[in-house]
Amino acid sequence: MSKRDYYDVLGVSRGASKDDLKRSYRKLAMQFHPDRNPGDDEAERQFKELNEAYDILKDDEKKAAYDRFGHAAFENGSGGRPGGGGFGGGGFADIFEEMFGEFMGGARRGGGAGRGSDLRYNMTISLEDAFQGRQTEIRIPTSAACESCNGSGAEKGSKPIGCPTCHGAGKVRAQQGFFTIERTCPACGGVGQVIEKPCRTCGGAGRQRKEKTLSVNIPAGVEDGTRIRLTGEGEAGMRGAPAGDLYLFLSVEAHPLFQREGADIHCRVPVSMVVAALGGQIEVPTIEGARARLTVPEGTQSGRQFRLKGKGMSVLRSPARGDMYVEVAVETPMNLTKRQRELLAEFKAEAGDDTTSPQSHGFFDKVKELWDDLRD
Repeated sequence: MSKRDYYDVLGVSRGASKDDLKRSYRKLAMQFHPDRNPGDDEAERQFKELNEAYDILKDDEKKAAYDRFGHAAFENGSGGRPGGGGFGGGGFADIFEEMFGEFMGGARRGGGAGRGSDLRYNMTISLEDAFQGRQTEIRIPTSAACESCNGSGAEKGSKPIGCPTCHGAGKVRAQQGFFTIERTCPACGGVGQVIEKPCRTCGGAGRQRKEKTLSVNIPAGVEDGTRIRLTGEGEAGMRGAPAGDLYLFLSVEAHPLFQREGADIHCRVPVSMVVAALGGQIEVPTIEGARARLTVPEGTQSGRQFRLKGKGMSVLRSPARGDMYVEVAVETPMNLTKRQRELLAEFKAEAGDDTTSPQSHGFFDKVKELWDDLRD
């Protein structure tokens, strides 16, 4: 039987570029790959023919020789070894990632021992919970081991037997030219065993859908976005294979009084004009639900911060705590009585243009200088 023209094999014209050759080769190689056509001798023959053609045409020197002399250029051992069958070295390397990503990597992820899938659970907690920790229960829909067969997948009174296809190895090997490809056994799915009498409850899967209740410990000091891993609490594996993991993703709610910055918290506290002017003591709330006494010195201005050491958030896995920063907001009096107005008027008259309000006095002096400069 005479060999087909290599350009016809790849479905391209003689003027095709290297990119066109590679693109056509990849498409046809995926189509006729033996793993996609098990037991199909014709597909295997075409796959070998594709590799032989691409091995010649992708090489500039071999391609030039083929364009001039045809198949005769490589007969009697001259010009290389395109007729080796199986995978031509360069052609196989070009699609290694695509071929093995699908036929090998896919089997490892979805087959093999059939490990259960990981699960994600989103949970919202308060800032107080993040400070002191919390023990809580959650309910999650998942796949659990079948109670009827204890996860084996076999009907009561029977048990799985060794897979006759892979002899219990869970993998089969196929020779492709110089390479041996190992893939998950199609008969047992990589488990190494087959079930003659499947469990009536789970249909042989060894697991069934149910809702599971878990007790979860949220440690003190967690932050927004913290991920907690619960090993083995994900979906049950197939036929007694290991379960996946459960990942708990935490979101911390915004607090009406406190703003968190790492281990520190900030709180804005209103203070009356009288206390700010004369000084005094105020009580401020703390994250643990208690009160802390804060001394406000005479002449305190709005925006001034006071630090309460060790009154901030808990630190994860540490006995330490952050600090609390209290920002004072001086409050202007409202709804004054007649007498209060008279007293403030007397204060204004008594104060005059002195230094009782140094910030406003200095500010308007600067404004006046600016206006004078503009007039000049």
